[in-house]
Amino acid sequence: MQSGGQGIYLWFLARELTRLGHSVDVLVGPPYPDPMPFARSVSELPNERFWGKWFFRDWKNLLPKPNPLRVFEPLNFWEFGASAFGFLPEPFAFSVRAFREVATRLRAGRRYDLVHDVQCLGYGLLGLRALGLPVVTTVHHPLSVDRRMSFKRDKTLRERLGTWEFYPVEMQSFVARRLDRVFTSSVASAQQIAADFGVRRERLAMVANGIDTELFSPDASEPRRENELLCVARASDPNKGVRKLLEALTLLPREVRVTLVDDAKSEALAWAAKLGVADRLDVTGRLETPDLVRRYRRATLVVVPSRYEGFGLPAAEAMACGTPVLATRAGSLPEVVKTGGGGVLTPVDDEPALARAISELLAAPRLREELGAKGRAGVEAAYGWPSIAARTAQEYVRVMEERRPQA
Repeated sequence: MQSGGQGIYLWFLARELTRLGHSVDVLVGPPYPDPMPFARSVSELPNERFWGKWFFRDWKNLLPKPNPLRVFEPLNFWEFGASAFGFLPEPFAFSVRAFREVATRLRAGRRYDLVHDVQCLGYGLLGLRALGLPVVTTVHHPLSVDRRMSFKRDKTLRERLGTWEFYPVEMQSFVARRLDRVFTSSVASAQQIAADFGVRRERLAMVANGIDTELFSPDASEPRRENELLCVARASDPNKGVRKLLEALTLLPREVRVTLVDDAKSEALAWAAKLGVADRLDVTGRLETPDLVRRYRRATLVVVPSRYEGFGLPAAEAMACGTPVLATRAGSLPEVVKTGGGGVLTPVDDEPALARAISELLAAPRLREELGAKGRAGVEAAYGWPSIAARTAQEYVRVMEERRPQA
């Protein structure tokens, strides 16, 4: 999968819903998910990705090709201008394109029971609801969390202004309050959405997140690498706590190494050099899913040093592979680790405590083995995609029954 967590969620949910007998039409924007042959249709909505071109100063490819005049099409022109001023226009623009596409299909005679958005939360969704369609959304955690963390990191007024421009929190909270249901993946995330977006409790549904337990599974033929810590996280996201893990690494014996699944040019490389542990850090670059599974299987321990998580997918994936997890008590991680049963928790932003917990687990092979077996069984029971999809479909039925009297 090359489409990030939201694309992976979309792909597996759509697959399981079709296995349950539902017909699913998918509308996606870039980065597009892997092929979805199980869906009734997959429509890739265009997007010139102006924001990324402005941000990376890709002037050569800034205008549409092969026809640069397409920049003057109304929605393209709005995206172009918003991107130039630092705003992230894609959630709004995608929602408008999705509204136009669905409205066209409805006029042509197509009928839908429900629309399920995945964390776009653009104003176009309210147009779909005005057409009489029940509309639900999935929010793994509200963008307000990322914005707060970015404000803490900002050092100048210009940086703070850039943070305020970038995150479309006001739009997303406005839309979320007006949809039929907001699905989320943990109790902690549901509480954050209620607090930050003002969504009423009765409109929140905790359906959890799913794991492909057929793919993410143990393999006894894959030998463990002694003293290898695996961390799956973007160092550029301060919520992930990668720097804290590297600081903890300085307190551990030299034979302990960290493998970080992140972009090949990860900021963690510079941090490790400054901390004197560059020779003990391996950054993999982006991995295909089978390669990621192999990394989980052969790690001695998976470390999730996050400062906030709306779910904590790497923790659940590691437990599904039978690998013990050490995670912080951040956001939903205590909930996920307790449900899976295959991990140990440590305080947030406490490098000495993190290093001690790593040392204790590395010195306890029997405990790691027990945690691995327990975690596999717990994740399979609680987070397997068939049960998550069935729970989601049940919530669809409740939403449609609520809207029927209004219709």
